[in-house]
Amino acid sequence: MPSYELALVLRQLPRPELIGVIRRTAEAIFDKGGIIRKFENLGTRALPHKVSEHGVVHREATHFTIAFDTAPTKIADLKEEFGRDIDIIRRHIFKVEDPVEHKCTLHEEMLPPAYRKDVQEIIEIAKRKQKPKYNYNSGLDYYPFQK
Repeated sequence: MPSYELALVLRQLPRPELIGVIRRTAEAIFDKGGIIRKFENLGTRALPHKVSEHGVVHREATHFTIAFDTAPTKIADLKEEFGRDIDIIRRHIFKVEDPVEHKCTLHEEMLPPAYRKDVQEIIEIAKRKQKPKYNYNSGLDYYPFQK
């Protein structure tokens, strides 16, 4: 199952109600066959601009992130379910990509640009794409138009 991260922005609530919202969110993920890997509370913060959701204007909110694994077919169901919850102001589900490893050595980085492999490859590509220069094949020994 692929890994996903759910970014939640919850309206400002007292602690017992906040725990209830998190519990409902977690149960929704479990009901869809998901596995929760990590909860992270990012705290209560002022929003960058006022947000109107479910007919109420919000200026402060509590932020959470939840890392979980589930089937890709269940993501649309989760988004729809979280969209109906009046305590959730914003919700975004991101697919977590595995980081790409870059092989890099200090020796290669310290070389002048003309000697680096990647620069040489770019120069070769540029040489292949050069257009042939125009050949003045008019039979005259001078150019008949002014330059």
